[in-house]
Amino acid sequence: MFFTKDIGIDLGTANTLVYMKGRGIIIREPSVVAVDVHTDKVRCVGEAAKEVIGRTPDSVAVVRPLRDGVIADFDITISMLEDLIQRAAGSSFLIRPRVVICVPSGVTGVERRAVRDVTEQAGARKVLVIEEPMAAALGAGLPVSEPTASMIADIGGGTSEVAVISLGGIVASRSVRVGGDKFDEAIISYVRRNFNLLIGEPTAERVKIEIGSAMPLNGEGEQELSMEIKGRNLLTGLPQSVHITSQQVRQALADPLKEVVEAVHYTLERTPPDLSADIIDRGIVLTGGGALLRGIDRLIHEATSMPVKIAENPLDCVAVGAGLVLDNLDAMADALSEEDLPQYDRQSS
Repeated sequence: MFFTKDIGIDLGTANTLVYMKGRGIIIREPSVVAVDVHTDKVRCVGEAAKEVIGRTPDSVAVVRPLRDGVIADFDITISMLEDLIQRAAGSSFLIRPRVVICVPSGVTGVERRAVRDVTEQAGARKVLVIEEPMAAALGAGLPVSEPTASMIADIGGGTSEVAVISLGGIVASRSVRVGGDKFDEAIISYVRRNFNLLIGEPTAERVKIEIGSAMPLNGEGEQELSMEIKGRNLLTGLPQSVHITSQQVRQALADPLKEVVEAVHYTLERTPPDLSADIIDRGIVLTGGGALLRGIDRLIHEATSMPVKIAENPLDCVAVGAGLVLDNLDAMADALSEEDLPQYDRQSS
């Protein structure tokens, strides 16, 4: 009898994580691919490709095949997933793995089918697609199958997913195409507008991580921060360095953060009253890379008056949840589409 190890994949705009049953998260790579423009051959995938963003010759293009949570480049996504699935399965497996993969809750049917198609073409034997907020809630340890409300806000690289979950299904949700990428873009625009300085995505991401915040850093032992950034002066065309403060970064992030807060408001407004009472007691759980932005829990608390907490290991929740689905197919029946569950079950023996 042949055996294969099933895997869960968090196919993120910024990062892709692979969870293997019994082993946990085994691969964690940026969703970036370097391609030879003359031969269309993939040069490298993941961290190796991310390191050369903005540093490649004209013969090499660095591509991010996902944008705003959906596939922007079909062929490159297949190449990236092929690399990751082969690394996860290894050479010892004679049967291709079955894969649980996550999509934003706001995707269209066409976008959902595209995810399934690329995963199958990348080497999966069978593919089950699950919505990211459900996977994030599972990975965060929320009791999604109970008749009480669990509220999750998964702030990823391309999208922010907010959902209220009860009895294994999503009761109310909102998906907005705002996340870490939009935060980076906002910082780039602010620096261009206020300093006449052009910086790249890696620099903007570093600014966000090192000094970015959603609320003032003047309490609880915190203090405002600053850092030096380097780029090209748009007036002279010459390299230049400037100092930017956490207050300025907070101004830059105000608009995208407002959209995230509005998504939380929208979901709360559409939650049935009895479930709203549960949220008052149990609060909102934040997952995804955006949950690591300083003060974002305080921002959402002040905007909603709800308790807000950050999940343990927020970056891993979606991938862990995708893996847990493999062990709970019966309990997850309400969260899975009819086209997913039957074809997956038939192949499970």
